[in-house]
Amino acid sequence: MSSSLDRLQVFIMAGGSGERFWPASRTATPKHLLKLLGDQTLLEQTVRRFEGIVPFEQIFVLTNVAQIEATLAAVPFLPPANIIAEPAKRDTAPAAALATGIARNRRSDAIVALFPADAMIHDAATFRRQLTEATEFVAINPSILTFSITPTHASTGFGYLELEEGAASKEGVVTVNRFVEKPDETKARAFLEGKRHGWNAGMFLWQAETFLAECRKHQPDLEKFILELPKGDHASYLADRFPLLPKISVDYAIMEHATSVVALIACFDWDDVGSWTALPPHLGIDENGNTLKGKVVTLDAAHNIVIAGKRTIALCGVSDLVVVETDDAVLVCHRNAVQQIKNLNLPPELK
Repeated sequence: MSSSLDRLQVFIMAGGSGERFWPASRTATPKHLLKLLGDQTLLEQTVRRFEGIVPFEQIFVLTNVAQIEATLAAVPFLPPANIIAEPAKRDTAPAAALATGIARNRRSDAIVALFPADAMIHDAATFRRQLTEATEFVAINPSILTFSITPTHASTGFGYLELEEGAASKEGVVTVNRFVEKPDETKARAFLEGKRHGWNAGMFLWQAETFLAECRKHQPDLEKFILELPKGDHASYLADRFPLLPKISVDYAIMEHATSVVALIACFDWDDVGSWTALPPHLGIDENGNTLKGKVVTLDAAHNIVIAGKRTIALCGVSDLVVVETDDAVLVCHRNAVQQIKNLNLPPELK
């Protein structure tokens, strides 16, 4: 293991809500705690993606109080102390500050990797190779590095990175000119055709001191939080101080103002698995365009996504539906309406 990987501390953000994959996901068991795409939860798949890069002692999960028990159960091979419950929902900038503070307390020359828990990457070998390359780059360049995903379609659901024109460095790194919020369809098509924009997957690496310096210039409350984070048991400090941090994304708080933000163009596949309609490429499609999981019977049914739990689901003469069955709820939704699931007026016991 190279010295730069010795410095690497991996933090996985796993505190999201359970709205988009209802009824399978709930507040206490959101998407990343479901076995949507195999025998492992998305969180476990994410953690195991770092195997061979760093030991489990260098991998942390940032979750919340409501999900702490389910998270511990999902990754029992991680040290329990590495599962950290944020006491309040404060967005990604405070999470990044917490990660930086913990990493910096472990070693002064720490490199922080901050990744979401709920993305799907099948090509783990290429991911590990590029993560190693990114770590080696950050180790000698005081930059904030992100991964740029080459768009495959004109998505209006992702933020974008505007990349500097011209050749990449010998390490395959390009300068990020600016972060772009989720565009409308016209802009998304222009981004796809122009080939100067990549999807912002929310995957970052930085030296702890680099991030601290950016906080000093742009977010002094985060700098103070990092500097005063105690070594050892920091539970009471988190309980008192974390809820007072600004509720802001790391893109707005730091990335849009940072001195040097660069991107490594991802050569691996990536999918944020944002809704039920993202499942077919991963679970397969039958001759009628249906994606089926569990006990499902179809007749003259096409282009449906059906996830059965304990009961059998039968579809007859219908198309373009999403049907999901759990112990206490059934969802029937048109494929075009999946983004509206989070707006359902559900009783508290089903949230």
